[in-house]
Amino acid sequence: MRALVMTEAGGSEHSHVLDVEAPEPGPGQVAIDVTHAGLNFVDVMARRGDNGYGTDWPRHPGKEVAGTVRALGEGVTHLAVGTPVVAATRAGGLAEVAVADAALTVPVPAGVPLHVAATAPLGLATTLLLLTDAGRFAPGESVLVHSASGGVGTAVARLLPHLGGGRLLGTVGRPEKTATALRNGYHAVHARDTDPAELAARLRADNDGRGIDLVLDPLGTAAIDLDLDLLAPGGRVVLFGNAGGSAPDPLPSFPRLLAANATLTGFSHNGLLTHAPAKVADAIRRALDLLATGTLDTPVTVLPDLTAVPAAHDLLATGHGEGKYVVTL
Repeated sequence: MRALVMTEAGGSEHSHVLDVEAPEPGPGQVAIDVTHAGLNFVDVMARRGDNGYGTDWPRHPGKEVAGTVRALGEGVTHLAVGTPVVAATRAGGLAEVAVADAALTVPVPAGVPLHVAATAPLGLATTLLLLTDAGRFAPGESVLVHSASGGVGTAVARLLPHLGGGRLLGTVGRPEKTATALRNGYHAVHARDTDPAELAARLRADNDGRGIDLVLDPLGTAAIDLDLDLLAPGGRVVLFGNAGGSAPDPLPSFPRLLAANATLTGFSHNGLLTHAPAKVADAIRRALDLLATGTLDTPVTVLPDLTAVPAAHDLLATGHGEGKYVVTL
């Protein structure tokens, strides 16, 4: 089978489409004939060799797939060969055949195209969990999202109305990306190259001078001081990534958190796959149900084949990517 393989740390020069042996499912797993796979910034972090991704090469990226069940591992009885499914894969999703835990594999409802369904296992499910589980979003609250034009940022804009709606603010790494986030439904968006004090003043003004209830932050600790300065009393900050890749600065001091009346929460998709797979599967089902009823519209850029993936990863790595990318296998 054909698969994308990363042979060493670096950029697209080390990403290759190779012929490799198709994997077989172990106990409690399924093998999937992949028709579409989602791209995510976590693939870029793995490609760079960021801390937390181990030191072993080669690496087989890909964390979410859609396709049909190819084979069942021992003990799997609730799925059947040929069933259209999506799955959150631990690795190896950017391949013609992928293996996933059966507990993280969910049938696709009728009427949901597989290229759209492929956005659910990590992209949409993660966003739902960020908002509802980690962020404890309540209808009418204000939300600030850093990297608002990216995959998660775009999904927040699409999902928030279905959770009761609220004031949605964003920041982006490049000024030219503000228009994209605004088109997707953000009320106000600013580039982070603005002076921090001025950026904070603009975001406060965008929220009618009030503090922000929930901040979703994939920037490590680079924006944590801004987050806490903007937070409403009792507000929440959810840290869910380290997009820059460098070692994050220490977290704010205990007195600072107390003074801000802040809740600071960490979120790890990988951690949930290991320790709470049922929670992830439930979020995947919720996302698919919204897609099936037509109440959720999620924009997707479809790549023609695996050879187009390294260039798309380059766009994500340099901050030029917009929205969600899915590749056709």
